[in-house]
Amino acid sequence: MSRIAPFAPRPPDALPGCRHVLVTGGGASGVLMAVHLLTRDEAIRVTLIEGRHILGCGIAYSTRDSDHLLNTRVHNMSAFPDAPQHFQHWLEARPEGRGKTPNTFVSRQTYGAYMGDLLTPWQGAGNRLTCLRRQVLRLEETAGGVVAHLDGGARLSGDLAVLATGHAVPGPDPEGLVLGAWATVPPTPVGAPVVIVGSGLSMVDQVLSLVKSGHRGPILTVSRRGQMPRSHARSTPMAVGRCDVPFGAPVSRLLRWARGLAGEAEAQGGTWRDAVDGIRNHAAAIWQAMGLEERARFLRHAVAWWEVHRHRIPAASGDGILDAVARGQLVHRRGAFLRAERAPDGSLRAVIRPHGQGAEVALPAARIIDCRGIRHDPEANASPLIADLLARGAARIDPLRLGVEVTDDCRLVAADGRASDRILAIGPASRAAFWEITAIPDIRAQVAMLAARIAAAA
Repeated sequence: MSRIAPFAPRPPDALPGCRHVLVTGGGASGVLMAVHLLTRDEAIRVTLIEGRHILGCGIAYSTRDSDHLLNTRVHNMSAFPDAPQHFQHWLEARPEGRGKTPNTFVSRQTYGAYMGDLLTPWQGAGNRLTCLRRQVLRLEETAGGVVAHLDGGARLSGDLAVLATGHAVPGPDPEGLVLGAWATVPPTPVGAPVVIVGSGLSMVDQVLSLVKSGHRGPILTVSRRGQMPRSHARSTPMAVGRCDVPFGAPVSRLLRWARGLAGEAEAQGGTWRDAVDGIRNHAAAIWQAMGLEERARFLRHAVAWWEVHRHRIPAASGDGILDAVARGQLVHRRGAFLRAERAPDGSLRAVIRPHGQGAEVALPAARIIDCRGIRHDPEANASPLIADLLARGAARIDPLRLGVEVTDDCRLVAADGRASDRILAIGPASRAAFWEITAIPDIRAQVAMLAARIAAAA
């Protein structure tokens, strides 16, 4: 059985009395946390601090390409678990919402606007929300709360701090040879070859943008598994109860169980999607019930298969990819990306090792784009705030190096194993504890429960 149900609330006295919450990070996680706190308790004030992106956008919703779609339908993207039509109603009131149904996949740019609008009722003189366009460099716990040290030398005091810092994203390639998945790609010669490292969701976005821009040159993707996200289709989630889940079982047994559910779904006239969507509600609890060795085994052998079936793309996006493959423009190749380098004539090339071969192969490329997803070393790519917490022993990286270590109730764990009473982590920043905590349906459930706990202690 699972050691603890996901996001289980502690007793009301588990958190210190709280009137002012500092939320560091203004992406979707931070905005959801702020809005849930403000909605929950009129006595709570929130300061939302974000130094890079438009509030609510983060790296996920900062795109300006309308072809970059959400991979979840409108009906499941509300900010509030108890108001499932909130996003749909917001969309219907806007020009871009015309013709959109609850089963539509809208652009991520549109969803970023929704996230920003969530803050509007709370902004203005006399309201309980303060938004700062600053960067938090340091968080210190004190006897009575927390102190945030901001860039420029300012300090800000609060009762509690919530890390909503998102994914650890690598900085720009110092040599300028490889572009990041979320970087602005310079205009590319229309007939020149492009190499994309990775074949996940960000690869889909890059290919669609290239094709939309009129690019006619070859596009090659290189990934170790050679898999790409499956497309959405009609799905009716299977009714999978907690008593049906083999919590604590080895990964091999869990995979057999999942395949068995997929077989049952297909025998009943459905698809494997029904099984995956039924399992999804238990994903965090399954992860928490695994021992360290089984988690590591899952990451080595099963994670790629889970992600391409779990994190699906809209049919329109999938059709665009298949069309590029059918025209011969897009080729998926299985192998390992080794490095980017300059050829003797100064041209760029990607050096790979094809699957099953020992020899290296150099591929000419006008652009090399790194789309290997969100699993980057959390220490080497830490933000200044996370790097400072690690350096001072106020935080530590989890044994599998997914991110900072967090307890099952979202408390940051220090180097000595002590769980903080004043610093919590949510969303992707808490991924080491919950694994499936990158999508809005999962994050909104987490922040709703956490907001209830904080309000109960206020």
